Amino acid sequence: MERELEVSLVRRLRAGDTAAFDDVYSAFNSRLFRFLNRMTRNRHVAEDLVEETWLRLVSGCEDLDEDTRLGAWLFTVARNLYISSCRAGSRQQSCAIDFLSLWPDVLSPSPLSAAVSNQFEECLDAALAALPPIYREALVLVGIEGFRPAEAAAICGVGAEAFRQRLSRARALLREQLKTEGWIERPEWKKVSR
Repeated sequence: MERELEVSLVRRLRAGDTAAFDDVYSAFNSRLFRFLNRMTRNRHVAEDLVEETWLRLVSGCEDLDEDTRLGAWLFTVARNLYISSCRAGSRQQSCAIDFLSLWPDVLSPSPLSAAVSNQFEECLDAALAALPPIYREALVLVGIEGFRPAEAAAICGVGAEAFRQRLSRARALLREQLKTEGWIERPEWKKVSR
């Protein structure tokens, strides 16, 4: 989101402009859901947490600082709600993984490449879900949601260097899990024969 547009939206939100809320909702709702769905691994819990995130914005929009970065603010609220729900024990872990695509689909893949791609995405989703939450959130924020590491560090409430170490460790753990499953790092992400 362009900074000028973001500043304008914050100003409008502070003034109670409902159209500004609609614009912010359109820009961030699906991203918040993807993040929370990957963190909770439960679609229903993620939906509840996204709804609560939006309620927090509505109830606190007058208190936003004029220079608030909306993405970072929303993801920080969403993350804190997720952590609170974990601490309260209000969610149950689901064994089912909601298979969300991490990469855009190819326009017309061959049946073989589609099968390999689906197989890799399933493996990647399972490997990501198996990571401890602090590492999973680092990868989701940077790798999927596109935040710069410094922004993701602010969302997580840690220093930039601590976050970079966390991200590095997360990447190493994910890489190790993918190697364990027989995937190697090549542009075509082919399955290794055993």
